[in-house]
Amino acid sequence: MTVRHRTRGRNLPLHLLLIAVGVVMGVPLLYAVISGFKSTDQLSRNPIGLPDPWVTGNYTDILASGDFWRLVGNSTLIAVATTVIVVAASALAAFSFARFAFRGREMLFTLFTMGLMFPFAVAALPLFLLLRSMNLLDNPLGVILPQAAFGLPMTIIVLRGFFRQIPGELEEAATLDGCGPLGFFWRVLLPMARPALGTVSVLAVVTSWNNFFLPLLVFNEPTWWTIPIGVQQFQGQYSQDVARVFAYLVLAMVPALAFYSVAERQLVGGLTAGATKG
Repeated sequence: MTVRHRTRGRNLPLHLLLIAVGVVMGVPLLYAVISGFKSTDQLSRNPIGLPDPWVTGNYTDILASGDFWRLVGNSTLIAVATTVIVVAASALAAFSFARFAFRGREMLFTLFTMGLMFPFAVAALPLFLLLRSMNLLDNPLGVILPQAAFGLPMTIIVLRGFFRQIPGELEEAATLDGCGPLGFFWRVLLPMARPALGTVSVLAVVTSWNNFFLPLLVFNEPTWWTIPIGVQQFQGQYSQDVARVFAYLVLAMVPALAFYSVAERQLVGGLTAGATKG
């Protein structure tokens, strides 16, 4: 038996496991897509068969609705703004933690990492009172700023680990060329850290897009509702029309899936770069 065949034999269980995971994840999604093309009567009579006839109105009616696109726009605005704030603030903080030695640095960094152990549910009531006192209820900033704050710990940890692996010789060369600390950060460090920045940006966007509790806490008026709240409201409104609910769920997932499919290479590349540099 050749080395190639032995390697394939050792990798076979892993391949089978990946196929099984793919089936477990893909079958429910496929079922939801097909169910969205049925009527509720078809879904009750033939839940696992193909639609007969195919009911495209479940999808087209939702796509023609201005409310759906308003929810998509709100979620996009909040996700992009959150990502810009959290990545910019975390990059500067991680740069300080990685490249400067100052008293209490590790203690302060540990304080940031403790944020990972702080559940959002514990902060819900104080956060609501704080946002109300600042007149940020029913305001997108009432979601953007807390989301950015809760995203700082993980983002700082990832970026600090990447920044610490940049050779010190590069910083010395930049200093000899006349770059100060901020010049080195902007002209050298950030371009080299594109994989890590892409990774944390993808994570921030997906986390913001899927956030349900915080927008529900902040937004009382439907003007600024996001996709997760819209899904809940639509499900309650059309609880008897299960097929239409399936169609809405599928369409609500499409923007996130499309973004992830585009950013997948950047995400995997960032994680791989961080692993090899460590």
